[in-house]
Amino acid sequence: MTETGRRVAGAAGMLAASVVAARLFGVLRDALLANQVGTGAAADAYFAAFLIPDILGYLLAAGAAAVAITPPYLKRLTSPGEAAAADFASVIVGNVGLLATALTVLLWLAAEPLLRLQFGDFDAATLDETVRLMRIVLPAQIFFLTGGVLRGVLMAHGRFAPQAAANVVYSAAPIVGGLAFALVRDEASADGFAWGTLVGAVIGQWAIPALALRRLPGAVGRVRIGLLDGDFREYVWLALPLMLGLGLTTVDEWYEKWIGATIAPGAIAAITYARKLMMAPVGVVGQAVGAALLPSLTALHQRGDAPGFDRLLTTTLRTTLGLGLLAAGALAALALPLVRLIYAHGRFSDADGELVAGLLRVLAIAVPGWVVQQVAVRGFYARGEMWLAMGLSSAIALGVFPLYWLGGAARGIEGLAMASATAISLNAVLTIVWLRVRTGSPDPIGLVTTLTRGALVVSVAGIATLFSRPVLQAALPGISNWPIVALVGGGAVYGGVALLVARLFGDEPMRAGLDALSKRLLGMLPRRRRPASPSDPDDASR
Repeated sequence: MTETGRRVAGAAGMLAASVVAARLFGVLRDALLANQVGTGAAADAYFAAFLIPDILGYLLAAGAAAVAITPPYLKRLTSPGEAAAADFASVIVGNVGLLATALTVLLWLAAEPLLRLQFGDFDAATLDETVRLMRIVLPAQIFFLTGGVLRGVLMAHGRFAPQAAANVVYSAAPIVGGLAFALVRDEASADGFAWGTLVGAVIGQWAIPALALRRLPGAVGRVRIGLLDGDFREYVWLALPLMLGLGLTTVDEWYEKWIGATIAPGAIAAITYARKLMMAPVGVVGQAVGAALLPSLTALHQRGDAPGFDRLLTTTLRTTLGLGLLAAGALAALALPLVRLIYAHGRFSDADGELVAGLLRVLAIAVPGWVVQQVAVRGFYARGEMWLAMGLSSAIALGVFPLYWLGGAARGIEGLAMASATAISLNAVLTIVWLRVRTGSPDPIGLVTTLTRGALVVSVAGIATLFSRPVLQAALPGISNWPIVALVGGGAVYGGVALLVARLFGDEPMRAGLDALSKRLLGMLPRRRRPASPSDPDDASR
């Protein structure tokens, strides 16, 4: 592996480890929410309350602020120097903060008519609850947007730890809020989770990177406002396709909520619970790797190193595809015990568990497409070709909407999940083809090889897990149906067989990805320190 590849792997490993922790907190949050609220209209209101804030963040490129700021910031950092880069960042932070605050106020005032337009099938009480919760979480986008710019600057300097910490703090805060409100209120309510989301955005998404930048004096200048400033115009030009383009990886969730609201009360909650479990490996593999990859890929492009660009992009795509296939197989094989263990408590019934597990099995099909998409678009972003990437993505997002509508109408919530899995997979394939046409990368033969070998590994591991269930029931007749026993037993079989078959038949990128992920996760475990001895000068000096 090249030095650049090792840096990407190291940064990706750190971000992946933080995403694992953040996703675990997210799972705990969702488990508490399911326990307190269930899958009925109250849960629908909570999940629907995030739609308008998410749209605001999307329109101002909250999730892509680092993508838009990294190439021009790195360009200025190289020439003419740090002062120009800092001045560039200062005007971006100021203008983004101003626009985010103004739009937040407008949307807060217009909350009721906007939500009524989107969720006309909600009854009056559910709509009122959605409005109230939305007004709590909406201001969080101010801190997401400005904090995203700050984190982009930090990552341009190779500082990934604040991004990792931000993920964890933001995910943990709603748990604290949910528990705190549960102690003082008797009735079922999602208020604590909403307030926790707001506090988590302030601390995790904004305060942590702001404090981290104090260790990089001069990285960001004094914040200033200048909507017509040339630096801001350049940023807007790069971010505009991300603002206006309808990326399917974002609007997929919008489609699920809009159409789910027309199916039945609780449909939004059911598919959202399944989606959150499905997105856990997407964050660990796709988002973490994509975030770590962009600075290195951008630097290779700016140096004109086309062969290095191709090698890094192809290897990273093959690695993430292999890991995505393994994750998809695990979710499908272990869906029911996983859902029962996490959600089936309190107001979340066994019937709810069967429904959500079935949806998870369908959505798991799309995991490889999700992770590949997260990495592939960085090939366009590193070249400054946001318009080309989002033009394709917008066309796909608009073109597949009838698929969601017809799926929901024909087969209800299950049909909606099938439409989502199909559309996301198609989106990934077309993005790879378009990237190949534009850049000559990645190597299609390599990707097909990884797909074929990965499918073999997953199939063998999945079949082994299926046949292990009667053995587990015979060995542990009294407790084999306990969710934790079924999950641990089935997970051990799936993981062990998958690792063995991957060693025998998996390709090199898949094995390398498994090794890197395993080392990073093992590195998170506490280690026993050997006692100091007089003969050890390092220990004796402590």
